[in-house]
Amino acid sequence: MPVFNYECINKQGEVVKGQLTADTLSNSASRLKEMGLVVINIKQVKQNNSTFLKIEKKVTLGDLSIFSRQFSAMLSAGIPITKALFTLSKQTENNTFKHALESISQNVEDGMNLTDAFRAYPSIFPAIYISMIEAGELGGMLETALNRLSDQLLKEKQLQDNVNSATFYPKMVLGFALIIFVAMLIYLVPVFQTFVPDGTPIPGITRLIFNMSASVRSNWLIWLLSVGAVVTAVMALFKSDLGKNAWERVKLNIPIFGKLIQKTVIARFSRTLATLLAGGIPVVQALQSAGPTSGSLLLSNAVEESTRRIEEGRNISTPLEESGLFPPMVTQMIAVGEETGQLSELLDQIASFYEEEVGVMTKGLSSLIEPLMLMLVGVVVGGMLISLYLPIFTSITASY
Repeated sequence: MPVFNYECINKQGEVVKGQLTADTLSNSASRLKEMGLVVINIKQVKQNNSTFLKIEKKVTLGDLSIFSRQFSAMLSAGIPITKALFTLSKQTENNTFKHALESISQNVEDGMNLTDAFRAYPSIFPAIYISMIEAGELGGMLETALNRLSDQLLKEKQLQDNVNSATFYPKMVLGFALIIFVAMLIYLVPVFQTFVPDGTPIPGITRLIFNMSASVRSNWLIWLLSVGAVVTAVMALFKSDLGKNAWERVKLNIPIFGKLIQKTVIARFSRTLATLLAGGIPVVQALQSAGPTSGSLLLSNAVEESTRRIEEGRNISTPLEESGLFPPMVTQMIAVGEETGQLSELLDQIASFYEEEVGVMTKGLSSLIEPLMLMLVGVVVGGMLISLYLPIFTSITASY
């Protein structure tokens, strides 16, 4: 989002300067006027778009969790918001986060409300963060909202780490197997071809490998372009709603991993919804924020249907049950929570249960996947070597 330097006069007649992020120059001027400032000058900051040797560090869930806890503690100690933000910006080691906090502090000092100041950085602060900040600011319980956000983000990070630990090893091994396969095609297969005497009958699998090797070596540019085109087409398909829905249904039916993905999505949705409801967010708004943060388009669509039912006077649990994405235990507990007025507490219990389930599954998957991946690499390498040796064995046998 573009950044603008501004120079304005505040209500006390003082000249104030700062930075503001907005979509356009006119939007930035409108926001400054809403803050009660008289605009003297606005100029867009020229940004260097060169990415050579420039890496922008991502703000992690851990960074946000620590910041939220520290921000809450400083506000509880009576430190003004702008001073707390400025102090925290000085002690963070993440330059991206540092510049964002400095800008937020300056904007709040110039009269912008805290929610709008945070909303200017959607790439750093997710929707749930903005919703909780807004509820805390309006309800006068900002410190409580920040503490809940810290707990939510920490648990989300733990859940994310568990899933990453289960999927990292297979990704690495599959990538390694692919590299070995390509390297053997380029460097090893031509060497073996020289060992095969002329006139030796070549098995079909070996001929296929020889032809593939020759094609990769002589037409490498065509192969690169073809692979690039396929990857681009697949990515474009996955970005479409049709592709996303189809891929999610496939993922949920993958043996072992499907259950892990389902439990992860339910845990994330339940924890986010519980946090928002406990923070005083209305049910419809909470559902609208929690659905997209679940990481599942199918679940998000089911939640959107629930919001429509609620606006018509219906309950939450029925459309969630009809979606087929939620186990009966989950929908029953949500129904009980609606009836007893303890929905946020029961959602917390659901989230804790599934987070523990994900943790147990990831540990079991690690011990199961490692030997399977090693076997896969062995099959790839061993299968190719056997195929390459077959003509040599044939020629040796024929000579006897």
